[in-house]
Amino acid sequence: MTTTTTPAAARTGAPAARRRRLSPPVAFAAIAAIFVTFTAASSAPSPLYVVYQQLWGFSAVTLTVVFAVYVVGLIAALLILGALSDHVGRRPVLAAAIGLEIVALLLFLAAGDVTVLLAARFLQGIATGAALTTLGAALVDLNPPHAPGRAGLVNSVVPPAGLAIGSLGTGALVQFAPGPTHLVYALLLAGMAAAAVAVLLMPETSTRRPGGAASLVPRLGVPARLRGAVFALVPIIVASWALGGLYLSLGPSVAVGVFGLSNHLIGGLVVTLLCGTGAVAAFVLRAWPTPRVLTIAGALLTVGTAVTLAGVLTGSVVLGATGTVLAGIGFGASALASFGTLAMLAGPHERGELFAVALTIAYVAFSLPAVLAGLAATSAGLHPTTVVYSLVVVVLGVLALIAQRLRRA
Repeated sequence: MTTTTTPAAARTGAPAARRRRLSPPVAFAAIAAIFVTFTAASSAPSPLYVVYQQLWGFSAVTLTVVFAVYVVGLIAALLILGALSDHVGRRPVLAAAIGLEIVALLLFLAAGDVTVLLAARFLQGIATGAALTTLGAALVDLNPPHAPGRAGLVNSVVPPAGLAIGSLGTGALVQFAPGPTHLVYALLLAGMAAAAVAVLLMPETSTRRPGGAASLVPRLGVPARLRGAVFALVPIIVASWALGGLYLSLGPSVAVGVFGLSNHLIGGLVVTLLCGTGAVAAFVLRAWPTPRVLTIAGALLTVGTAVTLAGVLTGSVVLGATGTVLAGIGFGASALASFGTLAMLAGPHERGELFAVALTIAYVAFSLPAVLAGLAATSAGLHPTTVVYSLVVVVLGVLALIAQRLRRA
């Protein structure tokens, strides 16, 4: 571990723990690792939903409510706490987010019914929302001068990569390890403890300034000059995040109920095929022109979801997996290009508000359709619900392509 000692600390005889700080490169790597840990923890319960259903006998509606309550907490944290670290510093907000995540993981460990599961998921949403904006800002603060695009790349790649790691890791533990509803949370608790130590040792990268209380008032708005460009991005944002919501909430259930794949590792792999492919795609396409990446995103979300739908209709696992990979490329390309476009369009004083709008749209699309799908799956069945949901995503993908073509014209 690389550490530095500040002369002021040495002169005042401050305790060693306060004098030692991680060097900027090590702190950057630590922040990236904490980012992965938070996003992995957010997707870890997905392969367990089927297990919880078997243990406690709740419906698909309840399952999607458990999923959605996490997003409610996350959106609230994004809107209320998103700018707080600009005023009080990165370290205090990260420390609080890690502490709240630890409480949520302890609740997951103790959960014996849906009520405790709901509470754990809600607190996890708040912790994740507070952490994501702060971690992203800290990466920009610590971005090495010789690689000016590194923070942006990490911010694009880490979320889908973490989602993939969390779902696949949980699926493997549930299938092959003891204590399926406990072991993964114990491991994540260890990861969060390591994250707390890293935050204790990292340097503060944001100067304290007044206005912390005022920053808690949500501000949503799109400058008039940017509305056309932002509205053109809405279909691709909604299509990609709605598809992600389907996979994280009902994906493992579809693997069991539609394709007959009862292996829990497969349940985790369903999410990993979408999100892991998305992470790789974001990395590979990072240097491509943004308009081209947006076209790729719309085309592959549409084609990939259509191929997956063909797999659902025919019961073909190969078609379902192939379509998921294609849609995953579109998923990653959409995240890279849509938020990259917003960053290019907005001035420095507009970015916070504009990203809050985009993230709110994204997470509403992530949760609300999934809850409606849960209601439909209970009344109409999982198979027809999956078919209709997929058709909606295909239509949104086509609308995204049309919107981008009209915008360029």
